[in-house]
Amino acid sequence: MKNKNSLGSVLRKIISSSKWMTLTTVIIIAGAIATALLPPLVLERIVNRLTAHQPIPLYLALIYFGLLALSGLLESGQNVMITVFGQKVTHGLRSEMCAKLQRLPAAYFARHEAGKTTSRFVNDVDVVDSLFTNGIISMFADACKVLSILAVIFYKSLGLGILMLWVTPLLFVMTRLFQKRILKAQLANRAAVGNVNNHVPETIRTIRMIRTLFRQKYMEQKYDDYIEESYHATDKSNLYDSIYSPIVIFISSCVIAVMMICAALGGQVQQFFGVTVGTAVAIIAYVNKVFDPLESIGMEIQNIQSAVAGVKRINEFLNEPEREKTDESVTGKGPIPNTKPCICFDHVSFCYDKENTVLNDLCFKVESDEAVTLVGRTGAGKSTIFRLLLGLYCPNEGRVLVDGVEASKIPDTRKRKLFGYVEQSFHSVSGTMAEQISLFDPAISQKQVEDAARLVGLHESILALPEGYNTPVEKAIFSQGQFQLLSIARAVAASPEILLLDEITASLDSDTERRILDALERACEGRTVLSISHRLHVNTRNYRIIEIGSKCL
Repeated sequence: MKNKNSLGSVLRKIISSSKWMTLTTVIIIAGAIATALLPPLVLERIVNRLTAHQPIPLYLALIYFGLLALSGLLESGQNVMITVFGQKVTHGLRSEMCAKLQRLPAAYFARHEAGKTTSRFVNDVDVVDSLFTNGIISMFADACKVLSILAVIFYKSLGLGILMLWVTPLLFVMTRLFQKRILKAQLANRAAVGNVNNHVPETIRTIRMIRTLFRQKYMEQKYDDYIEESYHATDKSNLYDSIYSPIVIFISSCVIAVMMICAALGGQVQQFFGVTVGTAVAIIAYVNKVFDPLESIGMEIQNIQSAVAGVKRINEFLNEPEREKTDESVTGKGPIPNTKPCICFDHVSFCYDKENTVLNDLCFKVESDEAVTLVGRTGAGKSTIFRLLLGLYCPNEGRVLVDGVEASKIPDTRKRKLFGYVEQSFHSVSGTMAEQISLFDPAISQKQVEDAARLVGLHESILALPEGYNTPVEKAIFSQGQFQLLSIARAVAASPEILLLDEITASLDSDTERRILDALERACEGRTVLSISHRLHVNTRNYRIIEIGSKCL
């Protein structure tokens, strides 16, 4: 399902929900621009009175210092409001991205590495924050300030105004040149940071294999290469930023020098550039003021260019196709009427890409309370059948039905009561032993958690832990077999109607395997069971065998 969400739509939601804050920000920015223009005009009058040997009224001095103080206060208020607005944007953006994450299909997580997705949530959103706090809004305020100062300079000195009009386009061309170079460097840096963020968790996840195969040096070298790419990209960006400010300062000094020299000349040139001493002081202040925001615009351009890559990546994420929406009314909250075979694969064909077909015209049925084992060569599509049954993927052709309802249309709220899935290995979550079983589901009571643990024979072992069921999983000294039993308890805690078993004894010793098979036998009682196995066990002799690879079964 296509989605038209984007950073722009998130911004519109934030602005519409914070109209007063937006209006206050605009008023403060306008006030800061206006008050920045007034002190040099007051200073002009003070200097002109001094050169005319006239006394300076106290009110002029008070007005001058009062305007300076007010300008500083409004400037600080502008920065505060811009920062608050940026924080609201990043909070709203992260919330929208988290909500998006819940709506993504399983295919997204198969195509995209976890580290790079994390980079979008952390690094890319951080640069979007700088886009507003030190980017677009600040640049708009500085641009308005520049235009206002240029208008005053024109009014005070036509010659200097024309000179400034000649200089400003040159600064614009130079700024555009810096923009392109900085954007190229920032894009390279964003790609390198994404690689680093993906490389670290990948290394931690596979550290045992890396050490076993003595590939530490290779992984270190890959990490160093990514860091080096990021360093060179950042170095280029910093180089352009460091030489931009000195160039602006040099041009500012040249403009002031040209004005003073021309004003000191005689004839028409002096008339064209001629100003009083007070006006000259005011204009010098204005020239400095016009180059200060221009210098800031250069830095703000860098922030904007840095954020462009992040905005692009965030928009790509927000526009990822979503899962088809499910309708709660399709299945309701009660059990699904068992009027048809419990599970039905009706001429199902599926492929993860357009080239390699995993399942081709697969047909089989599983009746309610029946136990079935799927066998077949590696890569035949046994695990894919589970993914289709859980609604993680949709078939390219045919239908996958659970009690007559398409699997992909069963709501997530219903699936926990419908399916219990035991994977090959246990994946813990941050929390207590009880939360490993309940998965933070408020619908699962403490009694259900303990009943599930009793069913698999773990209740006494958990009670023996320092805090019993409240013991953090990190402090539980459990064997691989015990964690696999915990996985079975997690699957049956919500009393599911269908139990899916994915080769859960493949890497266990015979004694542990016997214990887990006994637990499974108790867990499977009264349920429809679908298991994947490469070998048949004593307690699976009554299972119906379906060989994956045949056309219709």
